[in-house]
Amino acid sequence: MTQQAGWDIVTDVGITALAVAAARAIESHRANPLVSDPCAELFVAAARPQPAMPTRQADAAESWRDMADYMGVRSRYFDEYFAAEKTGQAVVLAAGLDVRGHRLDWPPGAVVYELDVPKVLQFKQNVLADNGVAARAEIRNVAVDLRDDWPAALMGAGFDRTAPSSWLAEGLLPFLPNDAVERLFTLVDELAAPGSRFAVEHIDIDIDEVATMRPISDMAADFGMNVADMWPRGKTFQPVAWLADRGWRVTSTPVVAAAEGYGRPLRDSATGLRHTVLITATKG
Repeated sequence: MTQQAGWDIVTDVGITALAVAAARAIESHRANPLVSDPCAELFVAAARPQPAMPTRQADAAESWRDMADYMGVRSRYFDEYFAAEKTGQAVVLAAGLDVRGHRLDWPPGAVVYELDVPKVLQFKQNVLADNGVAARAEIRNVAVDLRDDWPAALMGAGFDRTAPSSWLAEGLLPFLPNDAVERLFTLVDELAAPGSRFAVEHIDIDIDEVATMRPISDMAADFGMNVADMWPRGKTFQPVAWLADRGWRVTSTPVVAAAEGYGRPLRDSATGLRHTVLITATKG
């Protein structure tokens, strides 16, 4: 077993999960939000990051508004994916501060497996408990580093690989090198019974562009993140082709098109984020 990740919610990759929560909070407070996430602001308040992160549009710089627009579109897309949930068991990989198990409607008996490192899951559980936030599905926290044997941990939590399941990889693939992404996809393919679904966020851009693109470059400067260390070079893995080659029926939607469809076009200043493709697939 590899050493557990040492970061927490206000350092390294953890700060990105908190920034996503802040962006969702900004979106949630808009007059006509694409997503409603009342827990997002609770996480930011509990973590007390320095410098402070905005949770309202009026307090947000342009880079934060761009991030909020993007997160609104991304969250809405994957919310709609889970709104069609019929499998009864959902798996959120690197769940971070995602709280779909608490804020979305689920079919009776649905189980949501949330996988992440112990510090992040414990932080989330504590904040939700402190604020009396009730779950709308059965939540099973699987505290595991995805570099370790997470399929065994998932199975140990009760996951049934013989029954269809719905999977989500959101905010995860950009931080994994090609071999790690392929390993992840291979394991999902092995664990997913026919009729299972898989949703993926894929940002088709290389580190040389990432390090200078807004809003990521602005946030890296604010919170001391070294984006070049977090984003592997030479990323060539293509999720659509990989899944299609293995019998999955794939739908691929550029985030720019999704944003237009929701009436929330992304501004030109959201440079690198415009390279994102949102993917859903069903195992044949």
